[in-house]
Amino acid sequence: MRPVLNVSAYLFTRLADAAQLRPLLRERAVAAGIVGTVILAEEGINLFLAGAPDAVRGFLAELRRDARLADLAATESWSDDVPFRKMLVKLKREIIRMDLPTIRPEAGRAPAVDPATLRRWLDAGHDDDGREVVLLDTRNAFEVDEGGFEGALDWRIDRFTQFPAAAAAHRDELAGKTVVSYCTGGIRCEKAALHLRAEGIDARQLDGGILAWFAAQGSAHYRGACFVFDERGGVDSTLAPTAI
Repeated sequence: MRPVLNVSAYLFTRLADAAQLRPLLRERAVAAGIVGTVILAEEGINLFLAGAPDAVRGFLAELRRDARLADLAATESWSDDVPFRKMLVKLKREIIRMDLPTIRPEAGRAPAVDPATLRRWLDAGHDDDGREVVLLDTRNAFEVDEGGFEGALDWRIDRFTQFPAAAAAHRDELAGKTVVSYCTGGIRCEKAALHLRAEGIDARQLDGGILAWFAAQGSAHYRGACFVFDERGGVDSTLAPTAI
């Protein structure tokens, strides 16, 4: 097993004291020898961390002692080298920017599809009710170019703030179908699914995103790698670095 543990995790939860948490979390991470990025906002937390396994898991355990973060779930992968140079804790307006204040995942999640259920649907060619399943990639175009689900819709957006306009332009091709939005780790596709549902589309998200799919289903129905925002460049279906 490679010696460096990498984790990605996010949770939409009300953090009114995000500004006060920022220095505290950085101090804890630095003391534990962890590097990476934590993004805090009033709507929740988003993080990508790397370090010694005990240190990283201990840091996550400490976060979960806060009742608001008790449900924080992480996807793990391994690398030979640490893919980050330093520890950053950032305070932002949104943990994933959409510029649509009416979409508030911390108030209630969109329905989620676990990898096993989606695998069954894709193998069968339809969902459990016999409806056509449409996979929708919510990532930026350059990420999609490194890999994605076979046959997925790709609207060629350059940044996530363009998603609402793209959804309006493509609404007719989603009507009457079971739409499953997906992204790297789940954060973008969660907001995307909520927005689509608000627009009358029967949408849900792939729980845990591509990383959770790789962990549970490997390369099934997927082509290429998954781009990640660190020095690994990407990960393959075994969650091993690809250096895209």
